[in-house]
Amino acid sequence: MMKKPDWQCQGQEPDYRFSLANERTFLAWIRTALALLAGGLVLGQFALQLEPRWLITSLSLALALLAAGLCATAYWRWRDNEIAMRHNAPLPHAQSVLLLAVAGLLVGTGAALVVLWPLLKAL
Repeated sequence: MMKKPDWQCQGQEPDYRFSLANERTFLAWIRTALALLAGGLVLGQFALQLEPRWLITSLSLALALLAAGLCATAYWRWRDNEIAMRHNAPLPHAQSVLLLAVAGLLVGTGAALVVLWPLLKAL
């Protein structure tokens, strides 16, 4: 059995309902990361007819890296929320939400360019 991290031994044990809600949020972040990873793999492996190839490869890589970053972020958010609950403190501000939104905006813009590429090429 794994040893508990030090932070889990500090403060008071939070209400299990809040801990379970925090865990469900963590799992939602992980599911999102898995969906992004699957999208990146599908794009990179099966979108061979789409052009420009460098943009497809870049989008695929961006989705995979975003998925990896989300996995790490999910853990840090879960841990930080647990620590705050143990010390009866306000939940920490999550800058990761803004970063995720900006990354989604950039990847979405790249996907729009892929869709528009044939029209842009024809001009």
